[in-house]
Amino acid sequence: MNSEVNIFMILAFLFFVGSLAGWVLEVFYRRFFSAANPNRKWINPGFLTGPYLPLYGFSLCALYLLAHIKVGYIQDEFWRKIVLFIIMAIVVTIIEFIAGLIFIRRMKIKLWDYDNQWGNIMGIICPKYTFFWAILSAIYYFLIHPYMLSGIVWLERNLQFSFILGFFYGVFVLDVWYSMNMLSRIKKFADNNGIVVRYEYLKASIRAKSDELKEKSSFVFAFASNTVSLAENLKIYLEKEQERFEKMKENIKKSGTYK
Repeated sequence: MNSEVNIFMILAFLFFVGSLAGWVLEVFYRRFFSAANPNRKWINPGFLTGPYLPLYGFSLCALYLLAHIKVGYIQDEFWRKIVLFIIMAIVVTIIEFIAGLIFIRRMKIKLWDYDNQWGNIMGIICPKYTFFWAILSAIYYFLIHPYMLSGIVWLERNLQFSFILGFFYGVFVLDVWYSMNMLSRIKKFADNNGIVVRYEYLKASIRAKSDELKEKSSFVFAFASNTVSLAENLKIYLEKEQERFEKMKENIKKSGTYK
């Protein structure tokens, strides 16, 4: 296998593993820790239908490449590793920022919302989650990277696994097409109303409406409903956002900081 094919297969494999592992991580995080899920329901994270999060796929590729960096200008091994993990966290944060910004600017959709977090930038990134990225980077470096290297060696010796990768990417492309078509409808609504749709709160609004109608919420298809169309759900979401904004203005006025 030549070097070009080799690096392509490695990155394809890492994106595959990272996307799946990140999806599992987010499913459990949103189930047990997310403030946007007070009822502690199982939620399919991200904007795709299937069990994968591209952000984590790209991040794992970045961590794999950065793990080979030798911070030679620092003599102490401990601080060398600390600097490496800081670099990893910054790079992944940049990836997170670019992804969030693209969806806000191009699709008028905010996939995640850090507005309530200290030091946030546009509600897309914040120091708290950059710190978490540093922790995850350290976990990856010490506990996962050595096995990842072994997995890549195995991949090079078992090229038949590329069939599974090909199947994954085939389904992934179809999922992206389906999901982007759905998001384009949300974008049209956002454009017409001059807003940016907070994606997680939209899904929460749809789940709340399903519960009100005694419908079973769909784990896979976030916008699926037997009685309420996506357009109607978007109108309900907008009404809730307007109510939230009015309450926020009222609270600010009561505190004496609103003029």
